[in-house]
Amino acid sequence: MSAPPMDDTLVLLDGLRLDTDTVVRIAEGTARPVLDPEALARVEDARDTARTLTATGRVYGRTTGVGANRSMGVAPEHSPGHDLRLLRSHAGGIGAPLAAREVRAMLAVRVNQVLAAGSGLRPALVQALADALTTGVHPVVNEFGAVGTGDLTALAQTGLALIGEHPWQGGPAPAPVALEQGDALALMSSNALTLGQAALVGHDLDRLVRTSQVVTALSLAAAEGSLEAYAAPVHAARPHPGVVQVATEIRRQLGAPDRPGRPEGLIQHPYGFRCFPQLHGPALEAAVSLLRVLAVDINAAAENPLISASGPDEGPAAYHHGGFFAAPLGLALDHLCLAVLGTARLSVARLSALGDPAITGLPRFLAADPAADSGTMILEYSANSALAELRAAASSPASSGHTVLSRGVEEAASFASQAVRQTRRAAEAYRLVLACELVVAVRALRLRPAPPDPALPAGRAFRLADAALDPETADRPLSGDVARAAQLLDSLEELSPPAPGFCA
Repeated sequence: MSAPPMDDTLVLLDGLRLDTDTVVRIAEGTARPVLDPEALARVEDARDTARTLTATGRVYGRTTGVGANRSMGVAPEHSPGHDLRLLRSHAGGIGAPLAAREVRAMLAVRVNQVLAAGSGLRPALVQALADALTTGVHPVVNEFGAVGTGDLTALAQTGLALIGEHPWQGGPAPAPVALEQGDALALMSSNALTLGQAALVGHDLDRLVRTSQVVTALSLAAAEGSLEAYAAPVHAARPHPGVVQVATEIRRQLGAPDRPGRPEGLIQHPYGFRCFPQLHGPALEAAVSLLRVLAVDINAAAENPLISASGPDEGPAAYHHGGFFAAPLGLALDHLCLAVLGTARLSVARLSALGDPAITGLPRFLAADPAADSGTMILEYSANSALAELRAAASSPASSGHTVLSRGVEEAASFASQAVRQTRRAAEAYRLVLACELVVAVRALRLRPAPPDPALPAGRAFRLADAALDPETADRPLSGDVARAAQLLDSLEELSPPAPGFCA
């Protein structure tokens, strides 16, 4: 069977090739999923295999209870309502309802995972989830309920919504879908919510860490700083890939040669300028590492049990395993949080340096009248406040958590669900830190006799920022400037595209 023709808003889901950019587009409603017919045929085969295995032996969650009840068989008289009881008992999420964007990301990931054909879920339920994405409705899903070993509460709520027992948002509720034996655990056995949220925050941070290179180049130009610290021989002598790439990108942004010199009379600048490659390179690598983990997991059949249809060398099987344990994701998120904290500290340091006449030769705090005005002084406080929020998010890695659940049967957890929330907080704070630096860098560049060459990436960035930010230098509230700069960061990202070798 061939896939249907596609237009720019349609994306084909086949369980094999979903990426984070597409998850974001579906989550934001700028793309609609189309299910690959061949993938649906594989889903049907897996469903038939699951039925055969259930009829002839014990299969976790289908003919048994779950968790600590794993050894308890479901009596024949209880079998008809077993799946409904599982959904109802597990739909215990708490906290505020999640934003539509996050729930839609979850649905996109879960549809694609099921198309990898390891769950044994009925195709009608997969199609119903895809239809919800197309029509713009989503189930109400509460924030808390998972610890990185499966988003059971969120997906149980989704299952109840599909059968008409739980509310939808965003439009009229779709027609209920019937529940059949085996559907409950087959739907719930996934980290789809955490993965969807991680795809959103990973996409945002990948863009922000690249945009930070543009902002840093502007700060370097504003300080008339030395590019000697970015010289190719320096980084060839200690060739960490991310560090080398950052130095290369800064030279490209400013049109510097591989062996740049330094301004006369200057030996070296403070760490905020001089050590940027060493701290930002790990952030660049960490962002890409997260995207690589996501590229595997959003296309993975990780359900427990994993239903394997018969192949040329083996018969059908249900493999009981721990593929739901999201350690790779949780560790990647914690790593990114810590790496972003390091480079954000340098952003605040550069902001402070740009207000110091001893470093820049410009007026104190870039004030219109240094004897009377405070200029950009307050942005040091605001940026440090946002940095403190980032530090709080990164200071206790979620992966270090421990728990024992379900009468000791589940004696560990990845806490990836908590890691993604911490990383989201870090991303929001990091955006504000960079926005503060951008506001100060642009003001400093306006005080220089000549802006960066508009033929260079940094020159184009300055022109965009100069046009967007208020030129008034008299003392006034700067909150609006920072808000506009935060929005502008998305446009500046295009000036620092992913480098070859740094793609997920």
